[in-house]
Amino acid sequence: MSDVKEKMTEVIQSQPEDASYEEIMRELTFERMVERGLEDSRSGRLISNKDMEHRIRSWQK
Repeated sequence: MSDVKEKMTEVIQSQPEDASYEEIMRELTFERMVERGLEDSRSGRLISNKDMEHRIRSWQK
């Protein structure tokens, strides 16, 4: 089984038996976002906290 399928299976199986489809999808999405962030970090695709602060402030205008 591929790493992707294994990770998805792990996330799905970690959910409670009564988890809804939406809850499972939210967890899978969160897991993917975390993985993408780690990939960006490993590849050096980072910005400083100061730059991020400026970006967030520009969204609030």
